[in-house]
Amino acid sequence: MIDPTSASSIQSMMETIRSYQSQAAGSTSAGNSAQQIGTSVGPAALQAKTIQAPTTEQPNFTESVRNLLNKVNDVNVNADKMQDAYQRGEDIPLTDVVLGMQKASLSFEATLQVRNKVLKAYEDIMNMPV
Repeated sequence: MIDPTSASSIQSMMETIRSYQSQAAGSTSAGNSAQQIGTSVGPAALQAKTIQAPTTEQPNFTESVRNLLNKVNDVNVNADKMQDAYQRGEDIPLTDVVLGMQKASLSFEATLQVRNKVLKAYEDIMNMPV
C-alpha cells in the first residue's frame, strides 16, 4: 500500500511533470500550473520551473554528413587547383602544393574509413538474429 505521504509527493511530482509537458508544448496554461505547483510543493519547485536551458538548433545527421563531405571535397578541389597552378608555373611553393595534396589525401582516407565503419555497423545490424 502507498502511505499518504508518498501519495502526496507522487501527486506533486505528477503535477510538476505535467507543467513541464505543457511548457514544452507551448501551452499558455504553463504559468498557471507553475503557480499551482509552487503553492502545493513550495518555492524550490517554482524556481526549478522557471530556470530553462538555452535552446540551440542542432543540425540533423544528413546535414552534418553533407557538410563534412563538402569540406572534404573543398580540400580536394583546393589541392587540385594548387597542383594545376604549380604545373602552369605560377609562383606557388612546392611545399604548399605537397601539404595541400597530403591534407586532401588524409581527409579522403579518413572519410573512407568512416564510411567503411558505418557500412560494417550496418552489416552487423542486418545480420543480427531476431
